Amino acid sequence: MSERIVIGHGSGGKLMHELIKEFIAPVIGLKEFGDSAILNVFKEKKIAFTTDSYVVSPLFFPGGNIGNLAINGTINDLAVVGAEPLFISIGLIIEEGFEINLLKKIIFSIKDAADKAGIKVVTGDTKVVNKGKGDGIFINTSGIGLILQDIDISPKKIVPTDKVIVSGSIGDHGIAVMAKRNGLIFNPPIISDTQPLNGLIKEILLSYSGAIHAMRDPTRGGLATTLKEIAQEASVCIEVEEDKIPIKQQVRGACELLGLDPLYVASEGVIVAFVSENMAKCILAAMKKHPFGKDAEIIGEVKLSPKGMVLMKTKIGGIRIIEMLTTEQLPRIC
Repeated sequence: MSERIVIGHGSGGKLMHELIKEFIAPVIGLKEFGDSAILNVFKEKKIAFTTDSYVVSPLFFPGGNIGNLAINGTINDLAVVGAEPLFISIGLIIEEGFEINLLKKIIFSIKDAADKAGIKVVTGDTKVVNKGKGDGIFINTSGIGLILQDIDISPKKIVPTDKVIVSGSIGDHGIAVMAKRNGLIFNPPIISDTQPLNGLIKEILLSYSGAIHAMRDPTRGGLATTLKEIAQEASVCIEVEEDKIPIKQQVRGACELLGLDPLYVASEGVIVAFVSENMAKCILAAMKKHPFGKDAEIIGEVKLSPKGMVLMKTKIGGIRIIEMLTTEQLPRIC
């Protein structure tokens, strides 16, 4: 472990996991590392609670900005544990000299995203830091949702033979942000997939809650890191097929041009779901009926061993071992 924090400690990958699990969690007492904490407060319902911070650069990118990204990201962290998102807080850390017109655009995008998702912003905080100390604006959020007692979604529920479903094309958000940051133009343009997934998740849970064992949204570290996390938490092997993973051609082309691996590029409007084998096709069909799940695909399945590993069958017939992101491919994409 480095003696100083490096940019990779915020990547969502191996360095961040080491920092949290070796230094932070043992002191604070954290034992679970899902997208939201599950709190048993009421007899018939559980509460999901999550917090996140957004430092994306640039603040505005094709398909969104730091405001709606913060709302959608918080909603999705609640939804993937089976919660119905209800309330959210917004903390603004604004740099001295930031343009009021830009702040207005961000605030209106926060309201619009919250209204569209049916969640209420109920509290918040505002701080201003000296010029040169805040890079425009940072946003911190916390969110609360309710989970019905009969919904139990966790990597611990995953079993061998489960199928792995990805709800849409991966990597759109990371490449959209990177292109804007570096002044790159792609034709057709690459648009961030930032969007609230609570509606999609609610629909499949209403009909198939018992068959949905775990869900995650592959943000920092991308699909590869998310799969590796779950393989380790569930103590199973996950096998995926490269040619089944949905990736838009322009995203694939941009990654090839820039030397990036799309498996490690962040998405902000995609879920990875682990579902019962016998209901997988039904759940896939239900996802495809929703506008945010029309590109969903079954990309693989769960095996008993080798435990904690992710294996990908490549297009040429080989096997590639998938590990967590070790360095930061694209810093500050959320």
